[in-house]
Amino acid sequence: MDLIDQLKELALRIRKIKDTIQTEEATKNALIMPFIQILGYNVFDPTEVTPELIADIGIKKGEKVDYAILMNDKPIMLFECKKSGSDLSINHASQLLRYFHVKEARFGVLTNGISYQFFTDLEQPNRMDEKPFFEFNILDFKDQHVEELKKFTKSAFNVEQILSTASDLKYTRAIRNVLAEWMVNPSEDFVRIVCAEVHNGKRFTPAIKEQFTQITKNAFHQFIGEKINERLKMAMEPATEVKTGDLEADDITTTAEELEAFRIIRAILREIIEPKRVVMRDAKSYCAILCDDNNRRPICRLRFNNPARMMLGLFDEKEEKLMPISDLSDIYQYADQLKKTASMYIKQNEPSLQEVTTT
Repeated sequence: MDLIDQLKELALRIRKIKDTIQTEEATKNALIMPFIQILGYNVFDPTEVTPELIADIGIKKGEKVDYAILMNDKPIMLFECKKSGSDLSINHASQLLRYFHVKEARFGVLTNGISYQFFTDLEQPNRMDEKPFFEFNILDFKDQHVEELKKFTKSAFNVEQILSTASDLKYTRAIRNVLAEWMVNPSEDFVRIVCAEVHNGKRFTPAIKEQFTQITKNAFHQFIGEKINERLKMAMEPATEVKTGDLEADDITTTAEELEAFRIIRAILREIIEPKRVVMRDAKSYCAILCDDNNRRPICRLRFNNPARMMLGLFDEKEEKLMPISDLSDIYQYADQLKKTASMYIKQNEPSLQEVTTT
């Protein structure tokens, strides 16, 4: 299963249990250890993931790091853990700052089991920066966040490679924060620059400043809103590719669950096939998910007519195999099989699966 699918599964579990987590220890066991495991490190092997690694700091003896990730017997990442729901700030990273100074690990992670803040020493060698260069939220992440997180997995970990992009990540994040603030409260300097560009160099009087501060704010919101609408329109267009495969189309109703399952399957397959090639064709007894809208190229079938017993039909070379699912998120468990089937159709002229008998 791909990293993104494992993260989505963990996110689903966390949403269900996060409100029951009351202590730091419970946060470690239920939220943080599974996250570290997903990154490819064996949390049950103390030579790879060491809990409470001792980090003596000057005259202070017995200081302990919550978790240290080791590679070749040397620490590469230090984790400082807080209780789920705790705020994260540099004030909560005081121990991590001290550990970073005495240990050779180049990366420190401050986390409450939901948000993971990644620090390094970009500003001053061997001294952890006060601001993270990367932040990952398990309950709110995008594809590009997962791509950055992959760099910290056991199979891909490379210090120099991560550091080469850490500076860009840090300052990109800072610039995004500045732009977000300007959307709400544009600074005088920014308004002055905008005004000079569009107001033919006229004097920046208090009245002009007040007028253009509001205009700049409005323009920002309109511009962002238009971009969002464009993206939403593009995202929704493929979802309209739902067709009826029965002559008596009036008797066929595509349910919200079927549409959501269709989107999940498209998301799973997006790495290997263009989304527009994945089409849903609804019929009375099932919804077929097809490649290229071709009945001879079935990817799977959604058999959701009985809400109490939903089934996902998967295909091998010849036959459909029915798999029970209790929740739409269960579809992610079959990501590998769906990709395997769809991969046979990636090339348009590649021979398709043998025709499947309609049942």
